[in-house]
Amino acid sequence: MSRGQEFDIAFMRCAESIAELSRCVRLKVGAIIVKNGNIISMGYNGTPKGFDNACEFELESSNEETGEKTVVLKTKEEVLHAEANAITKAAKSTYSTDGASIYCTDSCCFGCAKLIIQAGIVKFYYKREYRDTSGLDLLRKAGIEVIKVTY
Repeated sequence: MSRGQEFDIAFMRCAESIAELSRCVRLKVGAIIVKNGNIISMGYNGTPKGFDNACEFELESSNEETGEKTVVLKTKEEVLHAEANAITKAAKSTYSTDGASIYCTDSCCFGCAKLIIQAGIVKFYYKREYRDTSGLDLLRKAGIEVIKVTY
């Protein structure tokens, strides 16, 4: 294993640690932005500042055939994704994301891919792939290097 791969794993583990700060029940996602070998920002999925920390609400449904009721958790619309949280935190700081890399525990959605492109981020690292890969496809189309980290 190369030294670069060791750092990729270390940064991804940092993103996993940041994900644990999320109050979301269904899925905890973490992201860190790295530039010149230094972490310049981090974020996790959650509600905006000043909002209730609950990320989901319960939705009850029933099976028409059996009458059995089930409760599922649905994510609230106001929840910020980890990548968006990290990018907006960097925007409020003195750090520029231009030329940076982002390490995210999960692949990005289409909306976050647009933010990543506009932020000038040049590499996107992820560990788990989401079922919708349109975000990864958009990153590749924009010339951003997409790398899956495995360990």
